[in-house]
Amino acid sequence: MRSFLKYDPATTLTKIKIPVLALNGEKDVQVSAQESLSGFKTLLTKAGNKNFKVIAMPGLNHLFQHAKTGLVSEYVTIEETISPEVLNIMKNWIKSL
Repeated sequence: MRSFLKYDPATTLTKIKIPVLALNGEKDVQVSAQESLSGFKTLLTKAGNKNFKVIAMPGLNHLFQHAKTGLVSEYVTIEETISPEVLNIMKNWIKSL
Protein backbone atom coordinates (compact mmCIF):
# COMPACT_ATOMS: atom_id res chain seq x y z
CA MET A 1 0.00 0.00 0.00
CA ARG A 2 2.82 2.40 0.79
CA SER A 3 4.31 2.02 -2.68
CA PHE A 4 0.90 2.86 -4.13
CA LEU A 5 0.74 6.02 -2.05
CA LYS A 6 4.29 7.03 -2.98
CA TYR A 7 3.82 6.43 -6.71
CA ASP A 8 3.86 9.59 -8.80
CA PRO A 9 2.15 9.00 -12.17
CA ALA A 10 3.65 12.21 -13.58
CA THR A 11 6.94 10.42 -14.20
CA THR A 12 5.19 7.88 -16.42
CA LEU A 13 2.69 10.22 -18.08
CA THR A 14 5.43 12.52 -19.37
CA LYS A 15 6.83 9.55 -21.33
CA ILE A 16 3.64 8.18 -22.90
CA LYS A 17 3.47 8.53 -26.68
CA ILE A 18 0.61 6.11 -27.37
CA PRO A 19 -3.09 7.07 -27.59
CA VAL A 20 -4.71 7.78 -24.21
CA LEU A 21 -8.34 8.05 -23.16
CA ALA A 22 -8.75 9.52 -19.67
CA LEU A 23 -12.21 9.55 -18.09
CA ASN A 24 -13.34 10.79 -14.69
CA GLY A 25 -16.76 10.94 -13.12
CA GLU A 26 -17.65 14.49 -12.09
CA LYS A 27 -19.22 13.13 -8.88
CA ASP A 28 -16.08 11.18 -7.99
CA VAL A 29 -15.21 12.07 -4.40
CA GLN A 30 -12.07 9.91 -4.40
CA VAL A 31 -10.33 11.56 -7.35
CA SER A 32 -11.09 15.12 -8.38
CA ALA A 33 -12.14 15.00 -12.03
CA GLN A 34 -10.94 18.53 -12.66
CA GLU A 35 -7.51 17.99 -11.09
CA SER A 36 -7.01 14.57 -12.62
CA LEU A 37 -8.00 15.50 -16.15
CA SER A 38 -6.08 18.75 -16.00
CA GLY A 39 -3.02 16.77 -14.93
CA PHE A 40 -3.46 14.32 -17.80
CA LYS A 41 -3.68 17.19 -20.30
CA THR A 42 -0.63 18.95 -18.92
CA LEU A 43 1.58 15.87 -18.63
CA LEU A 44 0.61 14.27 -21.94
CA THR A 45 1.17 17.59 -23.70
CA LYS A 46 4.56 17.82 -22.02
CA ALA A 47 5.30 14.34 -23.38
CA GLY A 48 4.53 15.60 -26.88
CA ASN A 49 1.55 13.26 -27.08
CA LYS A 50 -1.03 14.67 -29.47
CA ASN A 51 -3.31 11.65 -29.48
CA PHE A 52 -5.19 11.87 -26.21
CA LYS A 53 -8.70 12.64 -25.10
CA VAL A 54 -9.85 13.64 -21.61
CA ILE A 55 -13.52 13.63 -20.64
CA ALA A 56 -15.31 14.56 -17.42
CA MET A 57 -18.44 12.45 -17.15
CA PRO A 58 -21.37 14.40 -15.63
CA GLY A 59 -23.33 12.66 -12.89
CA LEU A 60 -20.97 9.70 -12.57
CA ASN A 61 -19.05 8.49 -9.52
CA HIS A 62 -15.60 6.87 -9.21
CA LEU A 63 -16.97 3.58 -10.60
CA PHE A 64 -18.60 5.35 -13.57
CA GLN A 65 -22.09 4.77 -12.19
CA HIS A 66 -24.87 7.34 -12.24
CA ALA A 67 -24.94 8.67 -8.69
CA LYS A 68 -26.71 11.18 -6.51
CA THR A 69 -23.82 12.06 -4.21
CA GLY A 70 -20.77 10.14 -5.41
CA LEU A 71 -20.07 8.98 -1.86
CA VAL A 72 -18.60 5.50 -1.40
CA SER A 73 -21.49 4.60 0.91
CA GLU A 74 -23.83 5.06 -2.05
CA TYR A 75 -22.11 2.35 -4.16
CA VAL A 76 -24.12 -0.53 -2.71
CA THR A 77 -27.41 1.20 -3.50
CA ILE A 78 -26.65 1.57 -7.21
CA GLU A 79 -27.72 -1.26 -9.49
CA GLU A 80 -25.83 0.00 -12.52
CA THR A 81 -22.47 -1.71 -13.03
CA ILE A 82 -21.04 0.90 -15.38
CA SER A 83 -22.64 3.72 -17.31
CA PRO A 84 -23.63 2.84 -20.88
CA GLU A 85 -22.35 6.29 -21.90
CA VAL A 86 -18.86 5.39 -20.68
CA LEU A 87 -18.93 2.08 -22.52
CA ASN A 88 -20.03 3.86 -25.69
CA ILE A 89 -17.25 6.45 -25.40
CA MET A 90 -14.69 3.69 -24.86
CA LYS A 91 -16.02 1.67 -27.80
CA ASN A 92 -15.97 4.66 -30.14
CA TRP A 93 -12.51 5.71 -29.00
CA ILE A 94 -11.10 2.23 -29.61
CA LYS A 95 -12.73 2.09 -33.04
CA SER A 96 -11.18 5.45 -33.91
CA LEU A 97 -7.64 4.19 -33.39
